[in-house]
Amino acid sequence: MKRVFIVHGYDTTPVDNWFPWLKKQLEAKSFSVTVPQMPDAGAPTLEKWLSHLQKLVGKCDEYTFLVGHSLGTITCLRFLESLPENEKVAGVVLVAGFSEDIGFAPLHSFTEKPLNYNKVKNSVNKIIAIHSTDDMAVPYKFAEIIRDKLNAELITLQNLGHINASNNCFELPEALDAILKFNE
Repeated sequence: MKRVFIVHGYDTTPVDNWFPWLKKQLEAKSFSVTVPQMPDAGAPTLEKWLSHLQKLVGKCDEYTFLVGHSLGTITCLRFLESLPENEKVAGVVLVAGFSEDIGFAPLHSFTEKPLNYNKVKNSVNKIIAIHSTDDMAVPYKFAEIIRDKLNAELITLQNLGHINASNNCFELPEALDAILKFNE
């Protein structure tokens, strides 16, 4: 069974933004989709989020996919970093993401320790990043860092800001296409 885990961002929920749309689209294509409520979304810590995701996902294989938005992206990357050497996920989609400190104090625990980019790359078959050039919350340069340090494919969007509800983004066909591309 192909499993997708969609990890929301800071101070949001599983029913926000484009998450319900993506879940519905993937389920129509026979994916099992989990969009968990991450703990203390308004006051998150890496320890709680990573532990929660690890318990939900369990053992990873070639049928495991992750999608993260904003804070969910670094959570997904930390998850990959924590995998045992013999486990790997098929693909990861990072939307409006970052892997380094963005200067927002409530998220400091997620980037306090430098990410082991080599370990992350060895824990996933393919990474696709999706970012809008006018994202004020997570500037575009962070997508370029992900592209360069993780050999990720970068899909550049225009005029979608942080790719969330405040930018009227309730569907994200690029994320759906990315997951389906992993399965080709």
